[in-house]
Amino acid sequence: MDGNLRLLRYFVAVAEELNFTRAAERLYISQPALSKQIRQLEREIGIELLHRSSRDVQLTAAGEALLPLAQQLLQDWQFTLVTVREVAASQVQKLRVGFISSIGGEFTKSILARFQASRPGWKVTIRFFELSDPTAGLLSGNSDVALLRLPVPKQEKLSTEILLIEPRWLALSCDHPLAQREVLQMADLVNEPFIAVPAETGIWRDHWLAINERQGHPVIIGAEVNNTNEVMEAVINGQGVALVSETTTRVYTLSGQTFRPVKDVSPSILAVAWRRDSSNNVVQDFVKACLEVSGNRA
Repeated sequence: MDGNLRLLRYFVAVAEELNFTRAAERLYISQPALSKQIRQLEREIGIELLHRSSRDVQLTAAGEALLPLAQQLLQDWQFTLVTVREVAASQVQKLRVGFISSIGGEFTKSILARFQASRPGWKVTIRFFELSDPTAGLLSGNSDVALLRLPVPKQEKLSTEILLIEPRWLALSCDHPLAQREVLQMADLVNEPFIAVPAETGIWRDHWLAINERQGHPVIIGAEVNNTNEVMEAVINGQGVALVSETTTRVYTLSGQTFRPVKDVSPSILAVAWRRDSSNNVVQDFVKACLEVSGNRA
């Protein structure tokens, strides 16, 4: 990304949060580095954009004028990138499929086989994304289609088809006292530290922390992680427990961990998703393959 666009992205984060600490966490950089980048932007354009004090951050009049323009510029640039990446992938007959974690070998294998039978000249490239991007590259334009666990942030920008609805289970260490129980309920878990995905994932993080099922009990965060392997390691190390899909209990079988069903939490929804503004007709063939293999098991 052009340097000035990067500085604008930093400014937008601070302007939206009005807090350097939260903005730095959202951008995955240190607070001092973010402050330095904002000062650099102000020097380059010769305008003060923020009033800073020991207690708060406020936009100047110029900063207030810049914010909506910068937001639109970044949105337009993102749309441009998405479009260009989609065209480039189509030219080489490549379908980019995004995943967050494995959904089960035979399930995925069958989908890919069905799709490639319908599009023999097309190559499928699979990419696994970090938990900080629950849309698996769709909104950034790095994927054409993806298999996701709903709900995800900005879901209104995506089209989805549900493939599977399955229970959520609890991952916990083998020596955890709750491992002696056959079945758990949320009342057993509200005082347990949970392994959390990054805060900027919003509704997705809330879902995996079972915010709606806690009846007002606050969440205790034992660790924050960015991929499924880190989730499992944190569980094994006793840093906390984690809700996972039932499929995950079959895919991840590591020494030191175990899984128990939780009877009163909402299920996990597996869906195939693609951007609403996508013009890639090949995506629909992949969606059809997903639906045929899943048998619409919703």
